[in-house]
Amino acid sequence: MSHNSQFDLFRSRRFLPLFLTQFLGAFNDNLFKNAMLVLIAFFGLGFAGLDAPTLVNAAAGIFILPFFLFSATAGQLAEKYDKARLARFIKLLEIVIMALAAVGFYQRSAAVLMGCLFLMGIHSALFGPLKYSILPQYLDERELLGGNGLIEMGTFIAILLGQIGGTLIVQRSPDSATMIAGACLGVAVLGYLTSRSMPPAPPLASHLPINWNIFSETWHIIGYAARNRTVFNSLMGISWFWFFGAVYLTQLPTYSHDILHGNAEVYTLMVALFSIGVGAGSVLCEKLSGRKIEIGLVPFGSIGLSLFGIDLYFAAPTPVGGSLVDAVTFASQASNWRVMVDILLMGVFGGFFIVPLYALIQLRTEPQYRSRVIAANNILNSCFMVVAAAMSILILKLGASIPQLLLIVALMNIAVAIYIYALVPEFLMRFLVWVLTHTMYRVRHHGLHHIPDEGPCVLVCNHVSFMDAMVIAGAVRRPVRFVMDHRIFKIPLLNFFFRTAGAVPIAPAKEDPAMKQRAFERVAQYLAEGEVVCIFPEGRITYTGDINPFKPGIEEIISRTPVPVVPMALRGLWGSFFSRKDGTAMLKMPRRFWSKIELVAEAPVPAADVSAADLERRVGALRGDWR
Repeated sequence: MSHNSQFDLFRSRRFLPLFLTQFLGAFNDNLFKNAMLVLIAFFGLGFAGLDAPTLVNAAAGIFILPFFLFSATAGQLAEKYDKARLARFIKLLEIVIMALAAVGFYQRSAAVLMGCLFLMGIHSALFGPLKYSILPQYLDERELLGGNGLIEMGTFIAILLGQIGGTLIVQRSPDSATMIAGACLGVAVLGYLTSRSMPPAPPLASHLPINWNIFSETWHIIGYAARNRTVFNSLMGISWFWFFGAVYLTQLPTYSHDILHGNAEVYTLMVALFSIGVGAGSVLCEKLSGRKIEIGLVPFGSIGLSLFGIDLYFAAPTPVGGSLVDAVTFASQASNWRVMVDILLMGVFGGFFIVPLYALIQLRTEPQYRSRVIAANNILNSCFMVVAAAMSILILKLGASIPQLLLIVALMNIAVAIYIYALVPEFLMRFLVWVLTHTMYRVRHHGLHHIPDEGPCVLVCNHVSFMDAMVIAGAVRRPVRFVMDHRIFKIPLLNFFFRTAGAVPIAPAKEDPAMKQRAFERVAQYLAEGEVVCIFPEGRITYTGDINPFKPGIEEIISRTPVPVVPMALRGLWGSFFSRKDGTAMLKMPRRFWSKIELVAEAPVPAADVSAADLERRVGALRGDWR
């Protein structure tokens, strides 16, 4: 099914029931948890003589513990059984847990409620691998980024509404167990009903034997994820985001009280701004990336997290005496707007950071391992959150203020980003491509679905400018290996992109026959490995805007490795700063910014029918009169 917008997915049974089921689950987690925490913190609910702060911190640990204990098992179950049926079972479990919680609220028993909190942690640990691994079964690749964005948006909005709802219900009626128990049980029933509309999602590893040893299975799935460097570093990136977010969200209550001099409403406002920001950033990912998985947004997101995290330190007002202000008073003071903007934009850039990483994991992981890799992600997330809590306690004990702690984490984010992008240069390369192609041009694509989703093929295209490879790399969903003139390959700055993209430098036989031979051998190797190779058969960038005759090198490539050839054409780049129109490229004043260009493709030509002359004709027809 074709969609003009990710929001069209809400009209599809492939997505809406899953979204609602996940939304209601996240809402209920936080509705129940916050109602219990408010009873502990403000209305004297106690257990075993422990004070309120101890119980609150214990509750956080109790909820996270099941992610360590049961994620590995949850990943295996999601591989072995139909995910839609498993979702319904998990939602039935939630109803049972909330029925037990109703008893705890009526009896005002902290022991029963803590036990239910642990069980809700199990519920969330079981549902976590399922909700992300089911998306690639329901959605096609072009819908995947938008679907992930909507799931992340829904999750953070549900968390926010659950926190507010649980707090308000108990604050207004602390002695009314009926209201909070009924709300939690009612939401659980709604979640089960929405899960019944989820389409079947057949198991991808139905013969998988379940390993009930949580320690060996956890080690096994993390080891499997580590074998794929891109996937593992994506897992580490997501876990770092939860480390970063855990520090900020944990300190927000004290920050709001001591630094912003606000009451509980101001704290709620800060959480709302961050959650709305993450939701907005998540849904913007599809728009910014042109409906494809664009990992170039990840460095963009990390830059924003650090930039606005650092600015938050300098934006913090000097604490003053007097009574605490409410949210309306706080928001009406212009001196506080900078803090609010920083919190909001940290959320937005957090969405840019995390959504492409989830989509990349789903795309780059073998389907039969996808649920287990998502389970490994949940385990790593939990570990990072625990480390974040321990580090925060240590830094504050050493005498740092809360703004200083937040500044330290923002600076750490820079170091972590540099480390990750050094390990996986593809992230940084895609960021540079994304920035260049979205600031210099408005790129429209036509016919790129003709490029196979898997398997080897060769792309042939006209050669108009020094940006041609960048534009193509930014538009094609699969990694593209370019064959290019060795002099272009050596251009400073662009050389980083070409090397990282695995480009193949080539020289004419009369200039360097050994280099030419190595280039053909490397192309053959790429094609044998199932890669996409792109060549510019003209052999040089045009000086006139016209297409130069195609050289026979393409025929030699296909004779060595018979694969389909996809004709493509660039339109509108002639006359740009990077073309040779009106003078030497890149040595003249740029006259156009964000200009409209197009990349078009047609159906692949079978290997047996490939000829340089025919491909030249096809590319010329695709380009038309628009140079």
